[in-house]
Amino acid sequence: MHSMNTKHLISMNYPASWWRSLWREALPSGNGRIGAAVYGGVHEETILLNHEELWWGGVTSPLPDVSASLPEVRRLLNKGLAPEADKLLSASLQEQGYSAKLASPLPLGDLKIRMPLRQAFRDYKRTLQMETGEVSVVWRDGETRYGRRLFVSRPADAVVLEIRKQGPQAIEAELRLQLHDKRDFRKPGIVFPENEEMLCTGDTIYYAAQQTDGSDFGAVARIITTGGQTDSQDGLTIKEADAVLVRIKLFARGDRVQEWRRLDEEIASMADSYEALLAEHAAEHGLLFRAMEFDLAAEGRELSNEELLLKAYQGDAPDALMEKMWAYGRYLLISSSRADGQPCHLYGLWCGDYDAVWAFHMVNENLQMMYWQALSGNMPELLLAVFNYMESKMPDFRLNAKQLYGCRGIFIPAPSTPDSGLLKHTSPHIIHWTGGAGWVSQHYYDYYLHTGDMDFLRNRALPFMREAALFYKDFFTLDEEGMWVSSPSNSPENTPGNYWQGPTTSMGTTMNATMDFAIAKELLTNLIQGASLAEVYTDEIPAWREMLSRIPPYQISADGAVKEWMHPFFEDNDHHRHESHVYPVFPGTEVTRSSDPVLFDAFIRSIEKRLVIGLKQQSGWSLAHMANNYARMGRGDAALECLEILSRSCVMNNLITLHNDWRGMGIGVDMDWAPVQLDANMGWTAAVQEMLLFAVPGELHIWPARPTRWTKGKAGPLLARGGITCTMDWDLPEGRLELTLRSIQGNKQIVLILPENVISTAENPADFHSLSLTEAPLHLTLKLRTESL
Repeated sequence: MHSMNTKHLISMNYPASWWRSLWREALPSGNGRIGAAVYGGVHEETILLNHEELWWGGVTSPLPDVSASLPEVRRLLNKGLAPEADKLLSASLQEQGYSAKLASPLPLGDLKIRMPLRQAFRDYKRTLQMETGEVSVVWRDGETRYGRRLFVSRPADAVVLEIRKQGPQAIEAELRLQLHDKRDFRKPGIVFPENEEMLCTGDTIYYAAQQTDGSDFGAVARIITTGGQTDSQDGLTIKEADAVLVRIKLFARGDRVQEWRRLDEEIASMADSYEALLAEHAAEHGLLFRAMEFDLAAEGRELSNEELLLKAYQGDAPDALMEKMWAYGRYLLISSSRADGQPCHLYGLWCGDYDAVWAFHMVNENLQMMYWQALSGNMPELLLAVFNYMESKMPDFRLNAKQLYGCRGIFIPAPSTPDSGLLKHTSPHIIHWTGGAGWVSQHYYDYYLHTGDMDFLRNRALPFMREAALFYKDFFTLDEEGMWVSSPSNSPENTPGNYWQGPTTSMGTTMNATMDFAIAKELLTNLIQGASLAEVYTDEIPAWREMLSRIPPYQISADGAVKEWMHPFFEDNDHHRHESHVYPVFPGTEVTRSSDPVLFDAFIRSIEKRLVIGLKQQSGWSLAHMANNYARMGRGDAALECLEILSRSCVMNNLITLHNDWRGMGIGVDMDWAPVQLDANMGWTAAVQEMLLFAVPGELHIWPARPTRWTKGKAGPLLARGGITCTMDWDLPEGRLELTLRSIQGNKQIVLILPENVISTAENPADFHSLSLTEAPLHLTLKLRTESL
């Protein structure tokens, strides 16, 4: 059913089998707006359907003005009474009756397919071809081989399913559209959607149910049979068919009758050929997926997920698994993100829980991790979904800043959902973390640095960044020496050492978290640079320079590590998986080994001290983050080891990552439930790219952290800051490294930083301190000193 290319093929030898929440082991397909997850059953198949705009359970109340409590919070902190200050703003919101709740993705429904089994099945396989997003389930029943294949079309915005057979027996099937399995919830008290309805007329199934707010959601499925007939009673029955084509359109909100009519017309305009629809989709999907490649010349690509993971459990994760996990993170972001849609959240587009855990946009780590790969992976357009989302919530973000802190500008709460950007989570560590807007600003400016899009810089990036800086201007106060004080402050999501009493401790209200100033420093530096380039807001540059001059310098502890809090009241605590205070090294670029080697080493020491946490307090995303940090430190083997540990702990058989190891294997935090978190999948992809290339404008570092094991491979074109693409092809046993460099916008001068074992080039001068690049590719063939490898 699939092409023979197994490099990007995910294959499994059995269907989803987790007794609870089977959807988590399903194979996902998506077009950035709608998602389908295939369980893989033979006799009874379930295909979970999701729509990015279908959320429920959110409660939005008027956000009270509690900014009058801020002076008391600061007074208590100044007196060293952090626990007393901790809950003051939270209590003030509660005293004013603030009752709000974050929304959760609502499963749109299940497509159920029942097919009779005449003999016990044989030759079962379930696959996903990432190059096209096509999921297949195949098996043999006696002398007849059956197959179902499905993809979610980007251009047609529809789920497309085909059932085919080879052999004497015909296709018989019953199809239904219905509410998603009501057993998929964790807590009692769920009020399920009501007024469920399924109508079958001729060759079409109409399905709808009602949200708690009274609006309808649902789908229309139209079936075409080859050589058979359909009968509509309780569902749609197919008999004596040689092939079946199903085209499904979804709607997230509206009146069911009107939406059914609209979807009917849209389906009627679609092609009635599976192959034609797939070709159209694969062309659009493939433009993104193939915009970069990563190839380790791995053996064992034909092995199933189960076989590859078993090899990882025995020791080193196979290169074939490394390739597939890199591609899978890329595939998942492409499939759950598009320029004109919602950004990818922690579940992507595939959520079968009625009360999903942490299925929101989390901007104190997780949203950023999912999109780290987009720029270096040469698909910057995917970040537009993030920018559209943020800009649509600006009135809410401004209100947060005003009502919580009496500040102008914007305050982006750590978690938010598409229905509202208001603060909904009132825990102190959420209220007191003010870095969200500044961290998102990094993505805005990085988008400009990678693409050179001056219109974007002038009209979108700088206005957003300016509002983030305006908040800091009002929020920061001055100490006796004229330096900024950030109070209240939080270093996500850590508790200072002098308040820490174990992993369950949570008292994160502090002053002068290093991350606060690292983000503010980066933001102001980029604003000054960007405004000068774009020739806008130039009258505000002196004020930004003044703000920048009042940010205190990073502080180094007696053991040579950068402190997590730049205030004497708060002691370091390395028993935590977040590594927020190393922001200037990663994901920032302020401190590099060449720009400030002493400070860079102090940040490295900070990361190394985090190893005291041990494996037991790690999580899927923290292992992925640690891999990215190690890559930025130049320690490729350590970065690779993080990914290998991740493969043994938080990766399910469908290769989707979870927050924690659910099996009691001693890796990851203890939880009674292991939520899906795709940030680790996508952080894996980003880490691979970080190992291969690091760049700041005008400077390209080749192989900053190539793992020793990666002796042969190809990668690229990676997109670098400064608008440079880089493709690399290497064979260490042959002593060969080939690079192809190109400027995507005009002539550029760059310095090329090469690995130490490069000794000469075959065709070019050995001095790469001033390479001139144009839009025409520049090919370099380099020789490596093989004895040093």
